[in-house]
Amino acid sequence: MTVIGRTRTRGIETLSLDSPDTRNALSASLVSELADALAECGKDADVRAVVLTHTGNTFCAGADLRDPPPPDALVAVLRQIVELPKPVVARVTGHVRAGGLGLLAACDIAVGSTSATFAFTEVRIGVAPAVISLPLLPRTDPRALARYYLTGERFDATEAVRAGLLTAAAGDVDEALAPILDGLRRAAPEALAETKRLLTARVLETFDRDAADLTALSARLFGSAQAREGMTAFLERRDPAWVV
Repeated sequence: MTVIGRTRTRGIETLSLDSPDTRNALSASLVSELADALAECGKDADVRAVVLTHTGNTFCAGADLRDPPPPDALVAVLRQIVELPKPVVARVTGHVRAGGLGLLAACDIAVGSTSATFAFTEVRIGVAPAVISLPLLPRTDPRALARYYLTGERFDATEAVRAGLLTAAAGDVDEALAPILDGLRRAAPEALAETKRLLTARVLETFDRDAADLTALSARLFGSAQAREGMTAFLERRDPAWVV
């Protein structure tokens, strides 16, 4: 069963995370299918830009704790979004947690609903937002990240815009996206690709410098006793042992 939906309208390819039963969690299969779809979009001259969206009320709940992707696979798909020679636009009408925020940060433009909520929940299950920091740290406000990385608090779309996670928040996301997609349709393909290269150079420097260390950190933390307790508590809907 496919977990990535695909449609195309006037040069805009829409890829939908389509596993609502798992709240579009980043499973090994979802990450693999997303990578394949992005690769096809990158090679297709008829695709001017990609919209990354979702089904259900959650854009992405983060890593699938029952079927997590290998850390290097998540690094690869985040880099693929950043390096794709077409703009990638996130369309968010639901909630975003943990690894889902890495997908948002990897996109070139992100528009979210004013009803969406966001949270870096990693510390609450005993791990850290390691791999997703690759696109997040170069693109977002460091003070905001310090607060939300360390506390796991929820925040709203207005705060997500202020922090640099979203380009814009709107009551009607499609209405807000209309002029953006129109602008991308009017842009020359090679000019778009080269302009994106200018914008992503610093992000890719972070991948080159830090990807190996952050992948190793993620693997170590996910294999720890603290993470096992945190994940078990999450699945059992109880507080982990360290809560005071």
